[in-house]
Amino acid sequence: MTTPARRPRPLRAGAIDAVVLLSMLGVALLPLLSVYGDQSGVPALAGGLVLGAGVAAVGAWRRWSALTVVAVLLVVFFVAGGPLAAPRTTKGGVVPTLDTGTALARGVASTWKQVLTLQPPIGTSGTLLVAMYALAFVGAAVAVAVTLRARRPAVGASAAVVPIVAVVGAIVLGTRNPSVSPTLTGTVLAVVLLPWAAWRSGGLRVQRVVSTAMLLVVAAAAGTFGAPAVVASSERFVVRDQIVPPFDPRDYPSPLSAFREFVKQDADTPLFTVSGLPAGARVRLATMDRYDGVVWNVAGDGSAEASGEFRRVGDVIETSARGKPATVKFTIDDLGGVWLPTVGQATSFDVGDSTAAGGLRYNDATGAAVVTGGIHHGLSYDVDAVVPPVIDAATTVGRAPASDVAQPALSSVPDLVSVTAADVARDAGSPVQIATALSDWLSKQGFFSHGIVDAGDYASLSGHGADRITSLLGGDVMVGDGEQYAAALALMARSMGLPARVVLGFVPGSAAAGEKAADGSVTVTGKDIQAWVEIPFQGYGWIPFDPTPPPEQTPQENNKDKQTEPNPQVVQPPPPPPAAVNAPDEDTEQPQTDDPAPDTSSVPLWLRVTQVAGVAAIPLAVLAAPFVVIVVLKVRRRRRRRRSADLVARVAGGWDEVLDVARDLRHPTGGLATRNESARAIAASFEDVADGAVVASRVGALARSADRAVFSPATPSPEQAAAYWADVQVAVEAMTHSVGWRRRFRARLSTASLRQEKRRRRAARRSVVSS
Repeated sequence: MTTPARRPRPLRAGAIDAVVLLSMLGVALLPLLSVYGDQSGVPALAGGLVLGAGVAAVGAWRRWSALTVVAVLLVVFFVAGGPLAAPRTTKGGVVPTLDTGTALARGVASTWKQVLTLQPPIGTSGTLLVAMYALAFVGAAVAVAVTLRARRPAVGASAAVVPIVAVVGAIVLGTRNPSVSPTLTGTVLAVVLLPWAAWRSGGLRVQRVVSTAMLLVVAAAAGTFGAPAVVASSERFVVRDQIVPPFDPRDYPSPLSAFREFVKQDADTPLFTVSGLPAGARVRLATMDRYDGVVWNVAGDGSAEASGEFRRVGDVIETSARGKPATVKFTIDDLGGVWLPTVGQATSFDVGDSTAAGGLRYNDATGAAVVTGGIHHGLSYDVDAVVPPVIDAATTVGRAPASDVAQPALSSVPDLVSVTAADVARDAGSPVQIATALSDWLSKQGFFSHGIVDAGDYASLSGHGADRITSLLGGDVMVGDGEQYAAALALMARSMGLPARVVLGFVPGSAAAGEKAADGSVTVTGKDIQAWVEIPFQGYGWIPFDPTPPPEQTPQENNKDKQTEPNPQVVQPPPPPPAAVNAPDEDTEQPQTDDPAPDTSSVPLWLRVTQVAGVAAIPLAVLAAPFVVIVVLKVRRRRRRRRSADLVARVAGGWDEVLDVARDLRHPTGGLATRNESARAIAASFEDVADGAVVASRVGALARSADRAVFSPATPSPEQAAAYWADVQVAVEAMTHSVGWRRRFRARLSTASLRQEKRRRRAARRSVVSS
């Protein structure tokens, strides 16, 4: 006997299936476009969907074997993947080469890590598009193949799971703020896929349309309004944000502590050459916003929003900064370390050394960059950047408020800082006036000295710990250089409620004087080192302030009065406790690595995942609640019957249990027939199954035993009732094991027997009332 050939899915129905599944896959993967930036991922998404679905549809129509379909899919994936996912490896952007196959094969294995670790938008360089292309291609092929080749409708409807899996992939690879709202994505998938799955499985009934629509409305309302109430102000959990960047700036000494080293040892040493630098632009080396009483250091570990993180970047770096676009070329000479000179707010990097390019990490919140393996002589790179205009804060900002940004908490700040700042800025009426008053007071009332005694400088200690800042502000002579004045201004501004950060960089003097090489390049030496403070204002961004006195403003050892306004009288507070802080022993003393306050980012990842899973389990628990109630009602009913005080009712309840199990398994029980007639109906319905003979013999014996217990004048003993229930258990197991696991599972959750029991009780009440 030959097996009849499977009838193919009708063309119209198959087309509806493909359109629904492909459109939902597109909706599920649409949020990934914000990861790539602009619309650069659209060709890979659309091409993957069309090609994967096309091969699967042709395979179902031609009745190819599964092995043939997989082979054709592999060929199409590598042939079409060149122009769609790796165009730079093709000839003319179309014809694939051997490099195309290698790139696609490597991309399938490694692109996922790159997509997660690069800072969005990641661009389309290398094989980054392979992730989008593979998700669309494989998802479309699997979904269409399953729904068109399935022999049973229920299996065909299971293709609706594929878009849901695609949503999970989009969430894992996505960003905190995707271009398409997750609520909208989930609502669209539920509204479209649930009715389609019901129709595809043949379970869609007219009487269920209203209830299904109401369920969708309730689910959408719960997701839209209930989710915010459950998670409150908790941030969305994103895998990308939980991956710890490989570069931790806390592992390195404070860049500001190296200020004197540049002045003493590298004053005339060529550090790097820069060309294309706009007039008035500053070269940034490091941005520091964490102070622990010893040094200002780079945070950049995600502990505060304004500190940002050092991450790998793609082809394009998004920025909201306003200014003049510029392309600046750097060539490293004798500058060492990991800090990479930058300018303005970078929008892209082009690093000539592939090893250095792989180690490049950029912090878009502070504009600083590093090379994890260190920079070296001869390293050349181009920076496309937006350079903010040079403005006079005192006359331009006006009464604009300071920006509300989150920064790491300060610790071990001398009391003298806040007392001095409050006294100096007592007449200031706006945030910019406060910042200007503090900066002008330091630059006009202080003296400049690098402390190089051999060069005739006035004695001035290096460092910027708490003791050094106290001696700067409270000593007989306020003297220091950019390191001390920038550190002091940032602390004073923070004490007045203004966000502030210290920047170490270079202001090329030769560029300012117009002394450039023939090719327009400027050579930067240690003499060009500067430290300044940046304070943000709404509508203007971070504005630099220079609190360092000019180099010619040096202290007079003959105690001659300065021809400037005298220092204001400052009330000196009691000296700080001796054990509060320790002065640095050398310029490179490292900061404390522990935060002064509990840091929520230090919570273990497994605990955060558990918390998120717990929140996500709430709607699942709500959805599962009705089914739990059904199971509990059946367990209570069975226990009530088996423990009935009336032994006759206990035996009769055993028979009712057999009938209820048969009803839940969708086997006829004979309606209002006698027990023997019901037993024959049940036996007939199980006739064609493996355990049909066992079921028939058991239910027949149980029916006769129940009749004897009910109609006999003698009352059954407890032992007889227990033995009867043991036989009931055997019969029930025989019936449930005669069907598949799906039927058994549905029977456990079926309400057929509960509804029948309710009808019997109503009929009994009516008969009592009528009698």
